[in-house]
Amino acid sequence: MAHKHGHVRDRIQFANAEDKQEFSKFPTKAGRRSLSRSISQSSTDSYSSAASYTDSSDDETSPRDKTQVNSHGSSDFCVKNIKQAEFGRREIEIAEQDMSALISLRKRAQGEKPLAGAKVVGCTHITAQTAVLIETLVALGAQCRWTACNIYSTQNEVAAALAETGVSVFAWKGESEDDFWWCIDRCVNAAGWQANMILDDGGDLTHWVYKKYPSVFKKVRGIVEESVTGVHRLYQLSKAGKLCVPAMNVNDSVTKQKFDNLYCCRESILDGLKRTTDIMFGGKQVVVCGYGEVGKGCCAALKALGAIVCITEIDPICALQACMDGFRVVKLSEVIRQMDVVITCTGNKNVVSREQLDRMKNGCIVCNMGHSNTEIDVASLRSPELTWERVRSQVDHIIWPDGKRVILLAEGRLLNLSCSTVPTFVLSITATTQALALIELFNAPEGRYKQDVYLLPKKMDEYVSSLHLPNFDAHLTELSDEQAKYMGLHKNGPFKPNYYRY
Repeated sequence: MAHKHGHVRDRIQFANAEDKQEFSKFPTKAGRRSLSRSISQSSTDSYSSAASYTDSSDDETSPRDKTQVNSHGSSDFCVKNIKQAEFGRREIEIAEQDMSALISLRKRAQGEKPLAGAKVVGCTHITAQTAVLIETLVALGAQCRWTACNIYSTQNEVAAALAETGVSVFAWKGESEDDFWWCIDRCVNAAGWQANMILDDGGDLTHWVYKKYPSVFKKVRGIVEESVTGVHRLYQLSKAGKLCVPAMNVNDSVTKQKFDNLYCCRESILDGLKRTTDIMFGGKQVVVCGYGEVGKGCCAALKALGAIVCITEIDPICALQACMDGFRVVKLSEVIRQMDVVITCTGNKNVVSREQLDRMKNGCIVCNMGHSNTEIDVASLRSPELTWERVRSQVDHIIWPDGKRVILLAEGRLLNLSCSTVPTFVLSITATTQALALIELFNAPEGRYKQDVYLLPKKMDEYVSSLHLPNFDAHLTELSDEQAKYMGLHKNGPFKPNYYRY
């Protein structure tokens, strides 16, 4: 296939010189590398890299070794290629169209600049959608320095676009573990700049500041954390009496829980598996480890496509929910031999052990939908008797001595961010929640929040939802005075008690 495409350019007759020039903008390396690369790549990579003009293999120099300058003469950033900024800007503009709530928050609050004086250091996925959040924070008066919480999910062109506008971004797709911590350090440790707010996804940034820069940590006005793993780490710090700043747990806000964890995973699990393996789900035996919000979303999608799904669960309540939804609840070791696909979404570690990987059948697909890469014991697979074969981007075949192959996706990291994309609308909900949490913590009067982990006030959850309703042309019914009095509610909310489960 590759060679055929190598000469495709010679056969196309261009109507005019302009077209020819336009066509030549795409990167070409003679023969094998030209169009075949861009064609085959789109099927295997997320659009973030498939859409990039340059592919990571075009330039093997680490971004750390290059000095780049944006058009304002600043070099306080480290991205793959600053020249991609214009392309990244287009991606951000496309994302803005589906993030109307964040844009309307930006317009409403732009005048009063509620984040003036905020110095936010952030560690999230760097995609067109988070760029809309970062630029909203800047529009509301904040100064931002940013890094990536996942070594695979960065969209290089978006990072370049942010660096071009003056945000200090340190991230590129395919960082090494060492690069990852270097980027976090460069974000925090800047001459003449000290963060007073932390926005984190996964807790790595918080952990780094806490360990390496305790003096900075003590002076932070608040931390906003959006993942199960990061929140868990915050509660551990709090329990040990070591959390000396207030933190906002955005993960457990109703909007984030339902949308990011349930509705989003319901769509992106199939996307990630299809893009990487082209699997057909009908009749496949699938085990999903964990039946929390993420597990529920994954199972609903797989069941709808005719997969035979069973669940592993430690919590009797979630297990009973799974039974009532029509799923068998099993132990992984009981069913591992029959499974075609194993999906982890527990947020725990060593959920799939080496012993279980050894017992899997040939061709079994293993992937992770939880936050961190600890759920599948990938380290145990890097042993001399096993052969790793990279089949395509983010897909490894691990070959046992007897010839058995297990297909591991994204090296056990988060499937839907490494191998596919997350719907922009869902991210809009999470990003709006994060922005409001930052504003709330930054502007809270002394004493409102103590050194503890807080949930977002329900009023704010409702506000985030109401900002998104115009997207669906949805019209809320209003309570009459009499009805409000009868229910003991305020006409404008909050409409539910804090203990209400949606």
